[in-house]
Amino acid sequence: MEEEPVAPDTATRRSKRTRAEVRQADFTRTDRIEDELEDEREESSDEFQQPRPKPKRNRPNEGASTSAAASRKADLSLTDVIKGDGKEIPEVVKRWVEHYERNQKSAMAELLTMLFEACGAKHSILEENIEETDVDDVVVALVNMAKRGEVEDYQSSKRGFKNFKENLVYFWDNLVSECQNGPLFDQSLFDRCLDYIIALSCTPPRSYRQIASLMGLQLVTSFINVAKILGPQRETTQRQLDAEKKKNIEGPRVESLTKRLSMTHEKITMLEEMMRKIFTGLFVHRYRDIDPDIRMSCIESLGVWVLSYPSLFLQDLYLKYLGWTLNDKSSGVRKISVLALQNLYEVDANVPSLNLFTQRFYRRMLELADDIDISVSVCAIGLVKQLLRHELVPDEELGSFYDLLIDDPPEVRRAIGALVHDHLIAQKFNNSQSHSTGSDSDSPEVHINRMLKILKEFSADPILSSYVIDDIWDYMGAMKDWKCIIRMLLADNPSAELDDVDATNLIRLFFSSVRKAVGERIVPTTDNRNPHHTKAQKEMFENSKRDITVAMMKTYPQLLRKFMPDKDKIAPLVGIIPHMNLELYSLKRQEQNFRAVLKLIREAFFKHGEKDNLRACVKAIKFCSSESQGELQDFAQNQIKDLEDDLVAKLKSAMKDVMNGGDEYSLLVNLKRLHELQLMHKVPLDSLYQDLVHILKSFRNIDDEVVSFLFLNMFVHVSWCLHSILSSETVSETSLSSLIGKRDALLEELDYFLSNSFQLHSDSRSKTQLAYWVCGILADTWCLFKRAKFSMTKLEILGYTPDVTVIEKYWRMCEQLLDVSDDAEDEEDEENREYTEETNADTVMFALAKLVATDTVAKEHLAPEVISHLGKYGASVTEIVKHLITVLKKKGDISNILLEALKKAYQRYLAAISSGDDETSSKQFQECKSLAARLSGPYVGAARNKYKAEILNIVREGINFAFSEAPKQLSFLDGAMLPFVSKLPPSDILDIMKGVERRTENVKTDEDPSGWRAYHTFLDILREKYLKNEAAKVADGNEGTTVRRRGRPRKQQTLQGKRLFDDQISSEDEDPISGSDQDVGAEDKEEDDELLIHSLRASSKLRSLRVSKSQTRTVDSNLAAEDLATPKTSGASS
Repeated sequence: MEEEPVAPDTATRRSKRTRAEVRQADFTRTDRIEDELEDEREESSDEFQQPRPKPKRNRPNEGASTSAAASRKADLSLTDVIKGDGKEIPEVVKRWVEHYERNQKSAMAELLTMLFEACGAKHSILEENIEETDVDDVVVALVNMAKRGEVEDYQSSKRGFKNFKENLVYFWDNLVSECQNGPLFDQSLFDRCLDYIIALSCTPPRSYRQIASLMGLQLVTSFINVAKILGPQRETTQRQLDAEKKKNIEGPRVESLTKRLSMTHEKITMLEEMMRKIFTGLFVHRYRDIDPDIRMSCIESLGVWVLSYPSLFLQDLYLKYLGWTLNDKSSGVRKISVLALQNLYEVDANVPSLNLFTQRFYRRMLELADDIDISVSVCAIGLVKQLLRHELVPDEELGSFYDLLIDDPPEVRRAIGALVHDHLIAQKFNNSQSHSTGSDSDSPEVHINRMLKILKEFSADPILSSYVIDDIWDYMGAMKDWKCIIRMLLADNPSAELDDVDATNLIRLFFSSVRKAVGERIVPTTDNRNPHHTKAQKEMFENSKRDITVAMMKTYPQLLRKFMPDKDKIAPLVGIIPHMNLELYSLKRQEQNFRAVLKLIREAFFKHGEKDNLRACVKAIKFCSSESQGELQDFAQNQIKDLEDDLVAKLKSAMKDVMNGGDEYSLLVNLKRLHELQLMHKVPLDSLYQDLVHILKSFRNIDDEVVSFLFLNMFVHVSWCLHSILSSETVSETSLSSLIGKRDALLEELDYFLSNSFQLHSDSRSKTQLAYWVCGILADTWCLFKRAKFSMTKLEILGYTPDVTVIEKYWRMCEQLLDVSDDAEDEEDEENREYTEETNADTVMFALAKLVATDTVAKEHLAPEVISHLGKYGASVTEIVKHLITVLKKKGDISNILLEALKKAYQRYLAAISSGDDETSSKQFQECKSLAARLSGPYVGAARNKYKAEILNIVREGINFAFSEAPKQLSFLDGAMLPFVSKLPPSDILDIMKGVERRTENVKTDEDPSGWRAYHTFLDILREKYLKNEAAKVADGNEGTTVRRRGRPRKQQTLQGKRLFDDQISSEDEDPISGSDQDVGAEDKEEDDELLIHSLRASSKLRSLRVSKSQTRTVDSNLAAEDLATPKTSGASS
């Protein structure tokens, strides 16, 4: 049976439009819906024999109200609809299309009016002038409206502007969709709209460019949607036509299909031509617009076009713009470009067409992984993953890329971790290898071995290894396979056994992974607050503890025995115990293994002497004694007692050896063990304390490191004794006298160290480390026994205040420590490096700041010395001093302290001059000026008025100090007082100038010009500042004068109507036009006259100060050159 000809879709849709034309103008959408529902009920009446519900009595009233509402909606303009909530846009678009089919000119005028109003301009075109109106003339008129300020600003409300843009885009998308079977291809409607949109997108007003670009870009997207509908239709018609032609039968069917194919192809061609027109007329100019939002919308739209319509846009002609904007100065544009490319590479079919583009731009894609903007970096790393998936990046290009694993932003590190896991560990991108090895490549052992190869690059630094583990942990399930890790560590097969480096890295990985599994952080963060965990997370952490404990119960003793001799492995291995659930040892009947673990930990404690190992062992034993249950807890507590007894016995034996002239190493190691144990637990040392004091008194030449740990253990023991007294309800006289005796013995030995002064050099690291410890111990001891803390209490006898002579000696030692070269810390040996955090410049400054802030020492003794070193010893020390100043300000007036600090810094400069060292003296003077600038910096804004009395006190007393030994100390005015004087109002500056001049009324300054040069310089700068303030005050107080416009000068408007469509228009030359342009030449002349008036008035003020003529000329010349910058003004002043 012969098939009937298929009617084209256009004929069907056009018939609907014809039917719409005969309807009355007031036929609303509500009436159409009711008729359609009525027709559906009639058609389904045979199938559903249900009684029709009776109409309600108020139905006529409802119909009337609905009709009235519909008529009100019909009266709304297109702009009003777009400014609304957007729900009525589809209905309004349908009505407008029907209007266009009845009267094209009227509908076109309405649409163009909406287009102009959307840009903010109230402009309309008469219906009868549609054909004759020139696009250039209309756009010039719109630009002139913007110049006069007659443009509505839709961006005053960001939320409203966002809704407006969304509705505007929605309107044009509905319009294209509604017109796809008619007006879209009449070569009149959209061609005229495109002319206006492209012209407006090239105008200087930014609001015009924004809205026009928005509409133009959306039109391309909507055209693509229509083309994607027509494309399959064309292919279907082509297949049908080929099938008919194979039948060799000519007839109406072939003719109809041929006609349909031609029409569909013609429509697609027209759509693509309109797309190209917008691209060349709008996109090519706006993708480099000065407004980053316009650039972002252009690149975002281009990414959508290439992805949704690759037949036209997936070619280098268009892709190059995505590559170029990878270098955009706006991070938002770079991010949009990266995301667009990422979406393109996700589609495998696009990759062959992207080969040439990839070769040109892949290096820039790699560079963006280290972008200054974190969000761009994360997106770029995702893009690189796509490149690796398609094997478009050679591996040698990724060398520096993996350095980001230890980068600072955690978001970047996590993104790199995901890439490293997929590329190097799971090897998802290496298809050949994964297929060749089969399922073994996905085993946990294989993944862990690959991870160990990565960690081997960072094996020298455990902290860097922790960063790498933290980055990859979330993506690598093998890290949570506890049994697999233990099995690899205990492997006895030589072929499967790990080498020493891999075993160390695997234990570190095991320890870090355990900590991550129970919710701990393994890398330092800027946020020191404890993380908040939800109930579900806490349950997950408890389950992880249970799994870890079950996996470790039987194998833990084996691991400890195997790696006991290795000092690098024992600390992380023992550190796992505090993250286990010890109750399971009792529930699982594994008491024997628990006892074995504790004995092995005790053995490790006495086998190793490094800080990390000792601290891990003490923490583990302490945890077992508090968290285990029943008999196991008793056993753990007995182990602690036995450990204390053994340690005290070893210490006594070591001290006896030293007294007999033996080696000091055993004493040093056991003192370290005692110190770490005392930090976690109170050790009874009453019988041993006097022996420690005896060693210090009797052996003055003992090794400095031994002395350090003798002091540390004595101080920690005294602290525990004080804690016991403060926490007990009743205190005996014996305990008080014992504590005072121990404290005094400690302070006596520390004072001996201070009294025997010595020079600290970078080559005497042990002596310097001892000084660091003494500095911290003394500060902590003084703070613990501060007299104010115990005054008016029963424990008043415990109060202590150091003598002024002791404080002076203490400061001299601290100053020497602060002056020690930083190279000494870099050259320290490995043995001392473990205590570098407790022995550096930060600890010294922190100790000093604590003494001052807690009022342990009088502020006048140390505060000026400490503050005088602000900014001298690095950023961290500077921050400590800044915090100290903040604390002192909250307590009251600190002007005297700040002035004394400036004097201290200046006296260092005078000392350098006396020594004849010009280089040092110049450096010291610059440090004094820098200190003054830093200390005066906070006095800005409202703080000037709030602390005006303090500033005046600093300036007046500073001037007194400078003239106390004039002219020797006059440079103090220039070096320290100027930053503070500039914070004062003009009236105070004038008083200070007059006061300084009175000091020299009877002094012949000409006899020593070089000595008094600082005095003259100080006065000249004060006059200059005063004149500036007076000139500004006169300018603000003048009424009737022309107000100078601030900001950059206006650009002359040279827009010509016939040049709107020239391709040479540059976005760099485009800027929003304000509505108050004046003649540029007249404005400049007016400003020159105004400046001249101000200069003359300032000169009259200057003459009133009775300054010499030569000084007047100097000041006026400087003022003219620096402020007014016009030769006319300087001439008037002279």
